[in-house]
This record gives sequence, C-alpha cells and structure tokens, in this order.
Amino acid sequence: MFYEDLSEYDYQDEDAFTDRESGYYAAWYRPEYTRLNIGWLESGEPYSTGWVSTAFVEKLKAVQEVQWMNVCLGVHECDLCPAAVAPEGNGELRIPGRPGTAYAAPFLITHYVTAHGYRPPQVFIDAVLAVDLDVWAAARWPNVPFPWVPEDAERMLE
Repeated sequence: MFYEDLSEYDYQDEDAFTDRESGYYAAWYRPEYTRLNIGWLESGEPYSTGWVSTAFVEKLKAVQEVQWMNVCLGVHECDLCPAAVAPEGNGELRIPGRPGTAYAAPFLITHYVTAHGYRPPQVFIDAVLAVDLDVWAAARWPNVPFPWVPEDAERMLE
C-alpha cells in the first residue's frame, strides 16, 4: 500500500490504540490532529534512501515495543522482499509532530529503514527522537502511549 511521504493520511477515519499487555482493551476516537503518511512503501514506487542514525533506529524500535496502533486481523507483507522471506506487519505507529500534526507510519517502517535503506523525511526522524520513551513505556491502561488521545475517547474496558 503506497502513500507519498507527508501526504495526508486518509486510510481510516478513526485511530485505535490497543493495550499492549492485554491485547484486548482498546481506545478509539476520531483524531482532531492532521495525520501525515510516512513510510508507506510499495514495489515499483520511488522512495528516499540514505543514512539514518543508530539512535533513530533504536528509538523507532523501542516505540514499536510500547505502541499498538490500528492493529488489524490481517497482515501486510513487505513486497520489496522476496515472498518467501517477506516480513509481515499488521498495525501502525503515531508519532506526534508539530502541534496539530501526527505522523502515521506502517509497522513495517523499521524493516524498510534497516533492510531497504529507506530514509524518512527529517521532520519524522526528529519527531521520533523527541518521543519521551520513558513516559510512553510507563503508560498503563487506560492510558496509552501517545499524548493526544482525547479524554472522551471510547474505551473498551471489559
């Protein structure tokens, strides 16, 4: 599924966070922030390549350990890899950017960076590096690891 970097995300109307510990509880809401696509790569479509810091890659991996966003029942395979070894992803990430803007990336983004040399836009790299991972990792249900979830978000509590 290809979307140009920094184009407006419109795949789903709502954002949904799943509790990483239970895998069951969820919070969903219609975001009031603008979502911009990052890293939605597809075979045959051009993408930026280049060096990224180890600190960025490690932080991106760490974010993926604590944030479960728009997790789907199906999976998306990396079509840049041979089918026999293509990794799969089934969710997304949300990274806060400037006020009112969040970046929407597929869960395969770390794979795209490390295996295919994808270099996200610098604003995304900077936003990932700015995440307060200690705060996000400490979030426990009903809180979620993302700062812009509205108080009136619907929450599945049981």
